[in-house]
Amino acid sequence: MKRTKTSKAWLHEHVTDAYVQRAKAEGYRSRAAFKLMEIDDRDHLIRPGEVVVDLGSTPGGWSQVAAKRLGGNGRVIALDLLEMEPLHGVEFFQGDFRDEEVLRRLENVLGGRKAGLVLSDMAPNISGIPVSDQARVMHLAELGLEFAREWLKPEGAFLVKVFQGYGYEEFVRTLRSVFRDVSTRKPDASRDRSSEVYLLGRGLKEVG
Repeated sequence: MKRTKTSKAWLHEHVTDAYVQRAKAEGYRSRAAFKLMEIDDRDHLIRPGEVVVDLGSTPGGWSQVAAKRLGGNGRVIALDLLEMEPLHGVEFFQGDFRDEEVLRRLENVLGGRKAGLVLSDMAPNISGIPVSDQARVMHLAELGLEFAREWLKPEGAFLVKVFQGYGYEEFVRTLRSVFRDVSTRKPDASRDRSSEVYLLGRGLKEVG
């Protein structure tokens, strides 16, 4: 299939991207690794001894960072709809997080142990219809939040990728109803022109 001008431009930007080149040089599976490293350097989210759940993990950049920073003291449980090559220190299983059976499997892997950190870098298949794509993004973020609400420790943290647009402000309000502290992060590795941001919720509010 012949590439369009748009796809050629994206490919050129991707291969010349400093973070893509750095990821290759340092052995990380994606440039996204540097987003998590920058956020963790600031917020100290990955703590030895904790369980880290990585939703939407493939190709594995975030799981790599989490496993490395845990240093063998803790667990990284990763899930994605797509296959992911094995990573040392990471328990991966493949499935659709929207599927109730897959969610039950994830809960069984946790074995009743609560997580210190839930990461959600999930992204839907892009249709090219902005309103529809944004709705899918926010739906995945909401599913990630539901999981975090149930499976985080009281002092745990939830880091989720979203895009500013329809449903964003409402989701922020929902986060603030669940967590005591909510902040926005835009790491340097996130392209300036992208509406992508990361929302960080810390400390579950007591229910009731």
